[in-house]
Amino acid sequence: MSLRWWQNREPTVIDPKISCLEAALDVTQAQVQLHRAIPQLYRVTAATLVRHKLGRRALVKYHVETAAGPLTLLGKIRAKGTDRTSYQVQQALWQTGWDADSGDGISIPEPLGLVPDWHMALQRQVPGVSATQLLATDQGMALVERIAALAHKLHRTPVPTPKTHTLADELSILHDRLPLVAEQYPQWAARIEDILTACEMAAAPFLDPGAKAAGPKANVHSGDSPSLHHPTPPVPPTGIHRDFYADQVLVDGDRLWLVDLDLYCQGSPAVDIGNFIAHITEQSLRELGSAAAMGDRAALLQQTYGALFCSQHFPAHLAQAQPLEATNWCFAAHHLNWEIELYTVLTLVRHIHISTRIASRQPYTEKLLVLCETRLATRLGGVPGGQGQ
Repeated sequence: MSLRWWQNREPTVIDPKISCLEAALDVTQAQVQLHRAIPQLYRVTAATLVRHKLGRRALVKYHVETAAGPLTLLGKIRAKGTDRTSYQVQQALWQTGWDADSGDGISIPEPLGLVPDWHMALQRQVPGVSATQLLATDQGMALVERIAALAHKLHRTPVPTPKTHTLADELSILHDRLPLVAEQYPQWAARIEDILTACEMAAAPFLDPGAKAAGPKANVHSGDSPSLHHPTPPVPPTGIHRDFYADQVLVDGDRLWLVDLDLYCQGSPAVDIGNFIAHITEQSLRELGSAAAMGDRAALLQQTYGALFCSQHFPAHLAQAQPLEATNWCFAAHHLNWEIELYTVLTLVRHIHISTRIASRQPYTEKLLVLCETRLATRLGGVPGGQGQ
């Protein structure tokens, strides 16, 4: 990579796969392109490269002047083309109760237009502090209750999308990523293989019979573990964030902003809750020295979401339900918790790989390995060859 300095713009990382990046950081060219998307805009005063993932995406912040006054925009560039699907999802949410003045205090950033020449989607920058910074404070418990309400609102907002994410997809990701860790740390190769096998066994009772196997043992069932057998069909899919964790929630006083909806798809709501809980657990381990340090936050998030899930489904279905149907809905609530616990473990396993890619997290890789061995052993009654305590 090389750096160039250009007048009236930020130092730009030259990226062959994002050839528009230099132009996007030039205020003169930006003014022309952004005016097409936002006719009220009459001047771009600054363009700053905020994030850049080489060959994949970039985020540019613009300070602009409009007829209504100054405005700060974020422009998301995607190397492989304009992400119209995600933009349409954001538009649909904005128009369905997620606007800046929503009465429940739960919103998304306002989508403001597309710049097709730059594969860019524009949105208004929103204020707030990342929820990650607040979880461990005395605000943490009240905050996770609000975050549970945010997740539930997302899951009950009907926004169509062609994208899906299944349990088989989740297992496939682990089979792609974990071998990379084994290559980097060959002394852990056998343990990683055992963890992958245990993940398949834990997931097997939840897989659709026709689901494509993620690995050689993806159809192995989990013996006699009663907590892993579900008497009802899986929780119906909904629209999910799919990358739901505390950095994606900005706390702005009484308002919460949900950001980064690029992976929005149809899937189990347990994906989002399990992912969030796993991130709380990983943050606890890394920052507070114990995976259980914020266990009260994780438990309250799951409990609050479960209560909202029940209040949404039970009254409508139980009012005229036959006893067996009512019982099945009770089982459905239990099944949701089982799915959340499963996705929590699978996300923690994914964090093993994530930790190897971030220098500040590498000292915690083996601790995550042990934690995953322990969690999987608890679910399955033992991980072959595992060293969890």
